[in-house]
Amino acid sequence: MWETRVTSLLGIDYPIIQGGLAYLAYSNLAAAVSNAGGLGQITAMSLDSPEALRREIEKVREKTERPFGVNFAIGQQGRPYEEMLKVAIDEKVPVVSMTGGNPAPIIERLEGTGIKKLVLVAARRQAVKAEELGADAVMVVGQEGGGHLGRDDTGTIVLIPQVVEAVSIPVIASGGIGDGKGMMAAFALGAEGIEMGTRFIATQECVHAHQLYKNRLVEGTEQDTIVIKRGIGAPGRAIHNQWTERILEIEARTPTYEALKEYISGQANKAYIYEGKESQGFAWAGQVMGRIHDIPTVAELFRRMLSEGEQIRKRWGLK
Repeated sequence: MWETRVTSLLGIDYPIIQGGLAYLAYSNLAAAVSNAGGLGQITAMSLDSPEALRREIEKVREKTERPFGVNFAIGQQGRPYEEMLKVAIDEKVPVVSMTGGNPAPIIERLEGTGIKKLVLVAARRQAVKAEELGADAVMVVGQEGGGHLGRDDTGTIVLIPQVVEAVSIPVIASGGIGDGKGMMAAFALGAEGIEMGTRFIATQECVHAHQLYKNRLVEGTEQDTIVIKRGIGAPGRAIHNQWTERILEIEARTPTYEALKEYISGQANKAYIYEGKESQGFAWAGQVMGRIHDIPTVAELFRRMLSEGEQIRKRWGLK
């Protein structure tokens, strides 16, 4: 029922992928998603060292025998990723995904390793380029998504079919998806899989996320997010609070990285997501927080999504 080119490519049961989730996507969450039949991921560039990444990969393998991925946020202020990538290759991880920056050097380095290559894009032209470079699939994020987005303000429902029509490799939809309805909508648009970020934060296995952060995702609506960093060409959607208001004030006056760096730093992000200090930082979140109403286990979330998807398939007259 759920077999697509994405499930075949990645060796998973269900075409559901967990996003890279800076500072949050570690072994507990990744293994839970993979054990539920999807593709869990580790966030490489949030770790302190190549050795830390190796340990995290080992932890995932202790918790699951299923495929998993390692995500490389290659646009993090020019931080070098080569040694981290070497670990992923040495450990023969099944999947590497790339977000931000130029994926060409990573794709080239992965050629001949057997590691599947996923590239996150936010525009049709980026998807076409990723295919030309050798990506095995593209993950396409619309403006509803949390974290870093494209600059074109194109929503998921418009962007996904544009990309599907422009490339021949599988398309994975991201942005605004958090339940079975969103998943089936993505399939109707031509996608063959989905990626979710915000929804997986509000799960029991996302153990690094502070309870206050999770509660905000449950209590808030789609109106409680705001796009920051647009002024420096790196827009990202976060929970609207006093800290993000301050960021917007600085952007309006002095739209430079130097002026903003204290407010958009990893430390400011961790103050909120790890310690629940809303007045001292920010937290990424997509508009799908308006569809999040509880904090289930990953397995329960999958069960619900698949059940909802099956009911929709029946309404469509599909087996």
